Amino acid sequence: MKLTPDGHERVAEAIRVAELRTSGEIYCVMAGRVSSYRDVSLGWAAAAALILPLGLIPFGFDPAWVPGLGGSWEAAHLASRDVTVGAALGAYALIQATLFLIVFLLTSIPLVSRIVTPRSIRQTRVREAALQQFLAHGLHVTEARTGVLIFAALGDHQVEVVADEGIYSKVDQTVWADAVEVMARGLRRGDPAGGFVDAIGLCGAVLAEHFPPGARNRNEVQDKLVVI
Repeated sequence: MKLTPDGHERVAEAIRVAELRTSGEIYCVMAGRVSSYRDVSLGWAAAAALILPLGLIPFGFDPAWVPGLGGSWEAAHLASRDVTVGAALGAYALIQATLFLIVFLLTSIPLVSRIVTPRSIRQTRVREAALQQFLAHGLHVTEARTGVLIFAALGDHQVEVVADEGIYSKVDQTVWADAVEVMARGLRRGDPAGGFVDAIGLCGAVLAEHFPPGARNRNEVQDKLVVI
């Protein structure tokens, strides 16, 4: 899902119009995927390797089920038991390693990764990425502490709105939930620019109500959408 130059201009213009009525600052960032979630894939792979092979035991697991590990001559008499146990352990370890690799590769596919990664983990990582962008673009050092970041992570299917403390303490928190919803609605219909414009309009109306423009009304942050 890409933004055209016209889409970028729509978002920038929406920010300019919204900030005419407020001393607040609005900034927009759109990201692809904030994390590879490699640790989640490793967790699923390890769990599969440890748990799934146990299901073979009630069926009388035999090393012969693994090609190349069964059907050969064994040492006779006293050593035969040791050879059989060693072959069984080797076959079991090989099955575990194979399952680990298969599950890890499958869960590393972005679509599968998003499905198997708990929503709470995706939310936490997107929130961390949004806060990093909030700080990186200086929204925390505006004169009246009235910066707002609208952050959309397309690959993670998550949206975050971060408001500085000057706003957060004065505005009903449901406003930010509404902004997230209108942004997500735009993404669902395949119109990220429209989602940003709608969210900017909502945030701008709230900022105008609580933080009207001052005598100078300086533009402290660039009016644009950043894609990372």
